[in-house]
Amino acid sequence: MWTSVVVIPTSFSWLWNQVRWNNLTMLFISATLLALALLLDSMKRRKRCSRYPPGPTPLPFIGNLLEFDRRNPHKCVLSLMERYGPILSFRIGWKKFVVLSGFQTIKEALGQKAENFTERSSIPLMGIIGRGKNCEGVLVTSCDNGWREQRRFCVSNLKRLGMGKKTLEKRVCEEAGYLCAELKSQEGFPFDPHDFIYTAVGNIICTLAFGDRFEYHSKNLLSLMHSTEEILKGITSILPLFFTYISWFSYLPGPLQKIKKDWDDFSTIIKDIVNEHKKTRDPNNPRDLIDAFLEEIEKAEGNTETSFNEQNLNHLLLDIFAAGTETSSSTLTWGLLFMVLHPEVQKKVHEEIDTVIGGVKSITMEDRSNLPYTTAVIHEIQRYADIVPVVFPYEACNDTEVGGFVIPKDTVVLNHLSSVLKDETMWEKPHEFYPEHFLDANGQFVKREAFLPFSLGRHACFGEPLAKMELFVFFTSLMQHFIFCIPENAPRPSEERIYALSVFPLPFQISAFPR
Repeated sequence: MWTSVVVIPTSFSWLWNQVRWNNLTMLFISATLLALALLLDSMKRRKRCSRYPPGPTPLPFIGNLLEFDRRNPHKCVLSLMERYGPILSFRIGWKKFVVLSGFQTIKEALGQKAENFTERSSIPLMGIIGRGKNCEGVLVTSCDNGWREQRRFCVSNLKRLGMGKKTLEKRVCEEAGYLCAELKSQEGFPFDPHDFIYTAVGNIICTLAFGDRFEYHSKNLLSLMHSTEEILKGITSILPLFFTYISWFSYLPGPLQKIKKDWDDFSTIIKDIVNEHKKTRDPNNPRDLIDAFLEEIEKAEGNTETSFNEQNLNHLLLDIFAAGTETSSSTLTWGLLFMVLHPEVQKKVHEEIDTVIGGVKSITMEDRSNLPYTTAVIHEIQRYADIVPVVFPYEACNDTEVGGFVIPKDTVVLNHLSSVLKDETMWEKPHEFYPEHFLDANGQFVKREAFLPFSLGRHACFGEPLAKMELFVFFTSLMQHFIFCIPENAPRPSEERIYALSVFPLPFQISAFPR
């Protein structure tokens, strides 16, 4: 009996010692690993030259992730610019970023030294929408050579399909007519212009990509537009993570899964359209981008290094929808907002159109040279709306000096176009809507060197000719046929901004009365 009494405490004592030593061992191992990780983090942070751009001190492992507000990333960049100047650096994880701001800085980087900033940045989380090796697009891509191949394909085929030519201008003019008919059907009642404008601009992309337009209430078109918007909003909400964390992060629940679902919805519609093209296409007479891409797939059969495959066709179409529809529709939506907030400007546009064109003749690009005030207003909408504050990033190919600082090779470079469009050294009233920015003393239109909404040089958007055509024809046609105003008893619309890679205004209501 006594023996059993002694044995029990002894057993507990042995067990306690084992647990204590195991805990101490684990604590020692954890402390050692933490120390090694901190040492590695410190070594990575020290690897920079004395002329590296200034920026906030990064925290271990996460860098400056906490500095950014996903709902208003532009405001965070402006705050950092005030503290550190026009060339600043930050870190997300161990990834180094540099932001270039101001006209002179960006002109130096994208003009004189453009060859040093030609590589796209790798994006580890692209796996959430199926982009891995040989999976490329032209907007959101990896830094492989595939994006160059895709860009060349887009530029050459968009030109073949009429970009910058009369054939495409005719289609834009026809779509402007459809848009005006839709707004007329509102009969002066309040409405949100976003969906109407998005559909009109989207139909131009559909004409190029699919060979045909959709009706304004088409389920497929509305689904494509909704999925594209949601994907861009989702990417914006996790933008710092999007560029820095490895692909297994995409399996975690939350926003990433929402992006994946929206991508799957987009892909389902595209696959149906592609399958229909396979049945009806003539290899000798490609009708649109899908036919041309399917032809390239056939030519590249057996080539394991090519970027031409059906998965990339989906990626290409998403990029074209995102770049070609979001930007122009956002600009036009801001344009209508500015017209109801500045009725005196709208009145001058009406008067010029009435004098030069009248109320019956269809608008064409040839009219632009005879409408200096209207052209100035469109440019000021682009400048003041500032819909792409930061263009999609590139990586430095070499150690490069810009503005007296050295940007090391492989650093991700963000060009802050907002700081150019509102550079206080380049514009008389940078923070006001002021069409006179683009008029000389005689009321004639003048170009401004700091007007870079499409970026600069080889970095400029290849869809710029199409965007300019859409903005002029759609905006001028709307002004020719309608007076826009704030509905009676409705609140004054806000100029607050919604960030989704491109920037939209908050939803607002207007009324359109035929002229």
